Amino acid sequence: MFDPPGESFGHRGHHHHDHSHQHPHGGGAPVEYAEPLVELKRGGLTESVHRGAIVVAGPDGRRTGGLGHPAMPTFLRSTAKPIQALPVITSGAADAFGFSQAELAVMCGSLNGEDFQVAAVSEVLGRAGLDASLLACGVHRPSHRPTARALAEAGREPTELHNNCAGKHAAMLVLCRHLGYPTDDYWQPDHPVQGLILRTLAEVCAYPAEQIGIGIDGCGVPVFRLPLVSLAGAYGRLAAPRESGLSPELTEAAERLMAACLAHPEMIAGSGRLCTRVMQAAPGLVLAKTGAEGTYALALPQQKIGVGLQIEDGGMRALAPLVTEVLHQLGVLDHNALGGELADLHQPAIKNHRQEVVGRLEPVFGL
Repeated sequence: MFDPPGESFGHRGHHHHDHSHQHPHGGGAPVEYAEPLVELKRGGLTESVHRGAIVVAGPDGRRTGGLGHPAMPTFLRSTAKPIQALPVITSGAADAFGFSQAELAVMCGSLNGEDFQVAAVSEVLGRAGLDASLLACGVHRPSHRPTARALAEAGREPTELHNNCAGKHAAMLVLCRHLGYPTDDYWQPDHPVQGLILRTLAEVCAYPAEQIGIGIDGCGVPVFRLPLVSLAGAYGRLAAPRESGLSPELTEAAERLMAACLAHPEMIAGSGRLCTRVMQAAPGLVLAKTGAEGTYALALPQQKIGVGLQIEDGGMRALAPLVTEVLHQLGVLDHNALGGELADLHQPAIKNHRQEVVGRLEPVFGL
């Protein structure tokens, strides 16, 4: 998601890793987590470098490739959303309220706040007899600039329904309604719905719940910190649930949720956004999901692999060239896509104030 300025983070519980990005091991030598991934080049010369790590993993969670240290500590941020939505299916709420594929997909998205997304979130709440006033995600302008402009021109203020995380929060409220949990304080770490989500995430990531670092996300709910390889493994399990070792209930839920997301890429981000554009460029081949602070994840069902990505400095501008190049090297996007409809993502242009191209962001790694 895109976080409002000035947010602060907390944590609780046990942490498997120290908070620093350099850990003393053995004789005190630091662990280097990051490798150069994307460079800004001006006049053909490198001006700055975004470093990070990439992990490719199968449905068993084992690393099969990548770059940088697989244990790089990573707050999952919004890459956790598809996993957080799984209890809506495993609990029976999806069937009880008759959610459509599009409505399941919107629960997994980091939304633009476009009208069709707002309508879908409203429908999710309405099916469960809930009101949008219960959403505790906060209010910000729609990320989709034409929608924000149209709201302003109409003299209307944005609401919680325009929040990037409205779908995720609606899913949490739906779970509360179906399971008989109170809707008050549903965002608190000690609320039973957050406990259910944490247990689900621990199972899908194959990581002990008590060792998952907990912070607070930009939308006010708990957010989870794990090694990057655990994120890759989780998306490997989403890619191939039947080979993942998940419980039968979670296996079926993962299959159903993946099908919903692949059928509705417009609900995963929105018009013009990286996730939606790469999913539309490779229909049925990838679930692409952004986080904040340079986190990203991919599930590739045909190849039965997941990918976890982390830009060390949190630079979101590096994600488009990184993600498109990873998908190219993994055989999902071809040269025609990278040089055509996705060219602005693969090598984004840097322009001066006369709108002249003076530099480019370029991927510089090989898997």
